[in-house]
Amino acid sequence: MWQYTYLAINFFTVIICFLFSFHPKIQFHKHFKAFILASLLVAFFFIVWDVWFTKNGVWWFNDKYLIGSRLFGLPIEELMFFICIPFSCVFTYFCLDKFFKLNWKGQTERIFVITLITVLLCLSVYFEHKIYPFVTFLTTATSLFVLYFILKVRWIGKASLIYLILMPGFLTVNGILTGTGLDSPIVNYNPAKIIGLRIFTIPVEDTIYGYEMILWNLFFFKKFTTNEKIKI
Repeated sequence: MWQYTYLAINFFTVIICFLFSFHPKIQFHKHFKAFILASLLVAFFFIVWDVWFTKNGVWWFNDKYLIGSRLFGLPIEELMFFICIPFSCVFTYFCLDKFFKLNWKGQTERIFVITLITVLLCLSVYFEHKIYPFVTFLTTATSLFVLYFILKVRWIGKASLIYLILMPGFLTVNGILTGTGLDSPIVNYNPAKIIGLRIFTIPVEDTIYGYEMILWNLFFFKKFTTNEKIKI
């Protein structure tokens, strides 16, 4: 029974959002193709990252909670994670953006982005001897710079607020993955390669890792939905 734990986490993370995708006032199902294209594109890079970190012992997986199938050295449930979590996050963003005005003023967003980039770069330098925070903070700072200053994205503030709204769900899902309520964690972290600061059982780096992943999912989802409208 325990071997279905990670699989169940993925299922319950996505099922409610999936069902509500067909609600006549939401109709997110019309954008399934755009989401799948976006999530697969982003997942490729994060899976490469995942494989690299797993091989280098940054983290590893507890077979007790896995069905046993692996691809590229990763549990099949871990690969599903890169579809299920973004689906729930992008769906939530889609709904909140549809029904509420959450746009930030231009100057406020600019200050926020510059401040966040600066903080992340400083943290990456400070923790350069620990691979997880170093890579996570550096790539997220780079992603923010590219999105805002090169790709001219102007929804980062709104996305950040929605990510904060999603944080209770994030803490629940990631909490279980990192051992909350279980005899042992599903995902284990090498203490020598993380900061060591945790939110309950969750390494604080995970919050930034998830933030970067969702930003890129949103970017490509918006791009592909725009292409859908052009075709129509």
